[in-house]
Amino acid sequence: MLEQKTIVINTSPLIALVAAWGTLEPLRSLYAAVHVPAEVAEEICRGGDTNFAIPEFMVADFLQKAQQPVQISPFLANSLDRGEAAVIQLALDKGIETVCIDEAIGRRVARLNGLTLTGSTGVLVRYKQEHPEFSLAQAIQRMQARGIRLGVDVIEFALRHDT
Repeated sequence: MLEQKTIVINTSPLIALVAAWGTLEPLRSLYAAVHVPAEVAEEICRGGDTNFAIPEFMVADFLQKAQQPVQISPFLANSLDRGEAAVIQLALDKGIETVCIDEAIGRRVARLNGLTLTGSTGVLVRYKQEHPEFSLAQAIQRMQARGIRLGVDVIEFALRHDT
């Protein structure tokens, strides 16, 4: 069994994981706690064009959904979108070392702030380690079918672990 870490997660990984799994339930077994800033919850609940992932997010009662927005530092507020900035700020405020962000700029800023990173694909690889029957290739296909864009390097990384 893998070490149970606490993470703060952004909007894009939540949506990508719903696309991959059809639920957020696997996060419960992977992490000791999954924190969601109020800004991210708001982005999810707005639903974009399709309202995708809202029902799955709403029933995921194990997620620690912040009720109040965080006070985002001016640097983060001016560098990132609200969700990414809130994820990094919440992690820094609570002393949580790992964040789940998929976007390159957010990942770079998180690293500059001394945080450890994972993304939706990293979460899926972690799940695969505990559930060998899980197919990363099929998860990637489901993500792409929902319009989740994945770089070639990310896909190759995942498929190297799909044995």
